[in-house]
Amino acid sequence: MSTQFYLLAALLALLVGVAAGKAWERYKLRDGRWIDRRRLRDTPHYMLGLNFLTEHQVDQAIEELTQAAGTDGDALEIQMILGNLYRGKGQVSRAITVHQALLQRPSLTRLEHAYVLLCLGLDFRHAGFVDRALETFLEVLVLDPGNRYALTHLQKLHEEQHQWRDALRVREQIAAGAGGSSGENAAILAFLRNEIGVEQQRAGDLKAAARTFESAIDANASTAPARLNLGDVRERLGDLRGALHAWEALVDVSPERAYLAFDRLERGYRLTGAQARFVELCERLIREHPGDWRARAALARHLLQAGRPRTAFDLLIEALPHHPHGLAVHQEIWHTLAELDLDPALVSRYVSLARDAVFYLDPHICTSCRYRSTELLWLCPQCHTWNSFVEERIAPGKQLSE
Repeated sequence: MSTQFYLLAALLALLVGVAAGKAWERYKLRDGRWIDRRRLRDTPHYMLGLNFLTEHQVDQAIEELTQAAGTDGDALEIQMILGNLYRGKGQVSRAITVHQALLQRPSLTRLEHAYVLLCLGLDFRHAGFVDRALETFLEVLVLDPGNRYALTHLQKLHEEQHQWRDALRVREQIAAGAGGSSGENAAILAFLRNEIGVEQQRAGDLKAAARTFESAIDANASTAPARLNLGDVRERLGDLRGALHAWEALVDVSPERAYLAFDRLERGYRLTGAQARFVELCERLIREHPGDWRARAALARHLLQAGRPRTAFDLLIEALPHHPHGLAVHQEIWHTLAELDLDPALVSRYVSLARDAVFYLDPHICTSCRYRSTELLWLCPQCHTWNSFVEERIAPGKQLSE
C-alpha cells in the first residue's frame, strides 16, 4: 500500500511540475501583474500596429508596435518588425542595433536565428556595407541552406558588383531549389549568362562569348540581348550569314524587340546584296503587328535613303497615331519634310495630326519601380529587376482615336 502511495505522490508531483512549467512559459510577472504571453497579440497596440502597417502609415505603426513591445519586450516578431520599419524609414543604424540585440538572446531557435540574421543583412545592404551584408547572408545559409530570401539578396549583391559568375552560381542554386530553371529563373539565368558573354566579348574571346550567348538563348529563347550579341560576335568572326540568322531569330521570337535589330539587319542585307529583304521584313511586321510604329519608321528611313521621300512620309504619317507622344517619329517626319522642301500641304497634314501630341524624351519605364530611362535597359539601376522596362504609351488624343 505504501509503495502505491509513493508512486501516486510522485505522479502528482510530476504533474504539478509540468503545470508550473507551462504556467511559467505562458505567463510572466510585470509590474505586479501576471501577463498572458499568448494574448499579447490580442492587445490593441499590436492589432493597431498591424493595421497601420497594412495602410502604409509607418510612423503610426512604429508607435503602436513600440507600445506593444513595451508590454512584452521578449516578443521576437514585434522587435523584428520594428527593426525592419526603422530600416524602411532610413534609420538604418537603429535597425542594426535592434537586430543585433535580438541575436544576443540565448533562446533563439535555429530558424529564428536565421531570420534575424536575414534582417540584419538587409540592414547592412541598405547602409551600403556590402562586405558585411555578404557575410551575413552567408551565415543565414549556414543555418538555413535553402533560404530563398538570403539567396536572392546574395545574388543581387553580386549583380550590383558586376560579379556575374557568382550571381549565376547563386541563381542556379535558387533554380535547383525550385525544382528546375523555368519561368522567372530561366529568364534571369539567361540574362546573367548574357552578361558573362559580354565580358568575354570585351576581353576578345569571341568564340567563348558566342558559346555563352548560345547557352543564354538555350535557357530562355526570348532573351533579346543574347541574340543581338550573338549576331555581333558572329559578324566579328566573319560569319555574316550566321549573324543575320541570329538577328532574324530575334524578330521572330520577340517581335516587340525587333527594332533593336533593324540597323544591324539593314546593314547586313546591304552587305550581302539583299536590300529587298529588309523591306520585306518591315512590311511583314506591319502586317502582323499593325500597331508597330517602329517598323514603319525604320522602313520610312530606308525608303528616304533610297530616294523615295513621299512614300516614306506616308509611312510616318501612318506611324504617328500609334505613337503620337514619341519624339523619334516627329524627328523622322521633320527630316522627311525637309527632303520634300517643306511642301505646304504635307506640313499642314502633319501639323493637324500632331497638334495635341505631348513630347517627351524618356519613353521607357520600369514596371516594378517606375524608374524612367531614355533607353531600353535590361537591368533596372534602381530596383535591380531584370527585363522590367517597357515602352510607356499615352493614349492618343480623341481626334486620333475616332
